Amino acid sequence: MTVLTVTPNPSLDRTYEIAALDRGAVLRAGADRVDPGGKGVNVSRAVAAAGHPTVAVLPVGGPEGALLSQLLSDLGIAVAGVPVQGSTRVNISLAEPDGTLTKINAAGPDIGATESQALLDKLAAEAARSRARWLVCCGSLPRGLSHEWYAAVVSRARENGVRVALDTSGPALAAALPAQPDVVKPNVDELAEAVGRPLTTVGDAVKAADEVRAAGAGAVLASLGATGQLLVDATGTYFATAPVATVRSDVGAGDASLAGFLTAGGARAQALVSAVAHGAAAVQLPGSQMPTPDDIRPESVTVTTDVPLDLPLLPDVNGVVQ
Repeated sequence: MTVLTVTPNPSLDRTYEIAALDRGAVLRAGADRVDPGGKGVNVSRAVAAAGHPTVAVLPVGGPEGALLSQLLSDLGIAVAGVPVQGSTRVNISLAEPDGTLTKINAAGPDIGATESQALLDKLAAEAARSRARWLVCCGSLPRGLSHEWYAAVVSRARENGVRVALDTSGPALAAALPAQPDVVKPNVDELAEAVGRPLTTVGDAVKAADEVRAAGAGAVLASLGATGQLLVDATGTYFATAPVATVRSDVGAGDASLAGFLTAGGARAQALVSAVAHGAAAVQLPGSQMPTPDDIRPESVTVTTDVPLDLPLLPDVNGVVQ
């Protein structure tokens, strides 16, 4: 099963592990790493780590873009790059021992009309060539792309019989929902933004997911942070949790979770187990490292249809995550 991803604003993600974040001080990193970044890129990395074929479609600019492409190729990921004039962005993460992560995300290059069309054309060509089962549209839209860009991608894919998973937020999500993506993957803040009100309990999240489905999404796979994960689709509502011993970094954990969901197959509950197990494994790894099959512990995941509607949504702390 080939999973095709498109990441219109990819990045190089550099993570430094530090003892504590002290503003104005000179900080010395105990360890650092550079990973390919961007939500769709992370999904491809997680899919490849699980042993499935994947193709990453993305704009590539400058030496940063060349390094990004090389890092992906080294991981066995096919790269379908579209050259752009601007440079691929570099993001910085500062990871503290208690799991606190401070992120600095760059804006990324300005994508022109010609480059935008080239991305769409490349995506169509790769979907036909790879016979992809899933197309995953992920992340923020860079400068130059309209809020309707994902909507156009979703519509094209569905016309050609390709299932679509969408992980974005704000106006881009709102514009794409009428195109009927098969799965959307918001976190709790993105879900709250989508319905225009705060969410304080699991029941609030269920109601919000129902509204997002009514707007066009086939299913909603929502990360509720330390509280757990929620799946709402035509077959029902499912809630899952998994214990986590130590949180090292949550960068890419939601993307690993989405990859686990898409590659699991079988019943929805089984796919949710895979999603939560992938997310829980990812937060225990450094930087944005993706879990391998040896890291996954599906037996630790608890899934129920008896959803605890009154359960408060908790902050992201060590315990139950993703």
